[in-house]
Amino acid sequence: MYDIIIVGGGPAGLTASIYALRARKTVLLVEKMVIGGQVTQTDNIENYPGFESISGPELSMKMYEQAEKLGLKTVYSDVKSMQLEGDIKKVETFDGEFEAKAVILAMGAVARNLDIDSEREFRGKGVSYCATCDGNFYKNKVVAVVGGGNSSVGEALYLSNIASKVYLIHRREEFRAEKVIMQKVNEIAQTTGKIEIITNSVVKDIEGNGKVESIILTNLAEKTENEIAVDGVFVAIGRKPDTGLLEGVIELDASGYIITDEEMKTNVKGVFAAGDVRKKGLKQIVTACSDGAIAATEAIEMLNKR
Repeated sequence: MYDIIIVGGGPAGLTASIYALRARKTVLLVEKMVIGGQVTQTDNIENYPGFESISGPELSMKMYEQAEKLGLKTVYSDVKSMQLEGDIKKVETFDGEFEAKAVILAMGAVARNLDIDSEREFRGKGVSYCATCDGNFYKNKVVAVVGGGNSSVGEALYLSNIASKVYLIHRREEFRAEKVIMQKVNEIAQTTGKIEIITNSVVKDIEGNGKVESIILTNLAEKTENEIAVDGVFVAIGRKPDTGLLEGVIELDASGYIITDEEMKTNVKGVFAAGDVRKKGLKQIVTACSDGAIAATEAIEMLNKR
């Protein structure tokens, strides 16, 4: 029996664990992939206070090492089911079932797909969702990055140091990415041509013989199609919350994000949510950490009143 089980080892979950452990609570962290979550896929972070520049994996490891020194227990396994109602919460994983008096949900979000058949066909054969994971396979090759937010633009910048050319494809005219990041992209596009921006376009199909060889684009404004030869496609069109197991128990919005109040409380007593998995405006590392601190503090206060 633990005081708190935290599901998800990204910045929100790690911050929550640090706060809970410092309050002398017993904590179990359940992470199905790698510590840090989607932050580990970020090559360079320049907007986290205290670090002018730091890689995602390095920042994640610093958080984890701090929690581990405080006594954090970690289980690397996927969650099969959760029983969250009642005073004792149960989290069943593929490596056993665990109980706690409170649960903090910090599962983050997973990559959205283009939702075309050829994307599934070429997944792992030229279609990727992580430039820092797979970028080195495309040294001096031509790649496409699909998306218009910070993630996609960041991937394009990272790949421009590896690939011979990067096509940055966005379905709208204007990008959602921060202006400072777009300024860097535009500078590269104008000075070296290693990044070429294509707007008002979507990927209709991906073609190749056993591996990606080209993409078919549809221009939404002109209603035309054209084919571009590429060796790889990096999909960065946003993320969706990993909340399928919570349906019918935890209140979710129409997109599947967890609804909480300002204290990170869900509709179920003793269950809190933090980070990108919950409904909120700004989804950044620093806001995930803030959520985690609040969720842990509220859980601690609840436990102390028992």
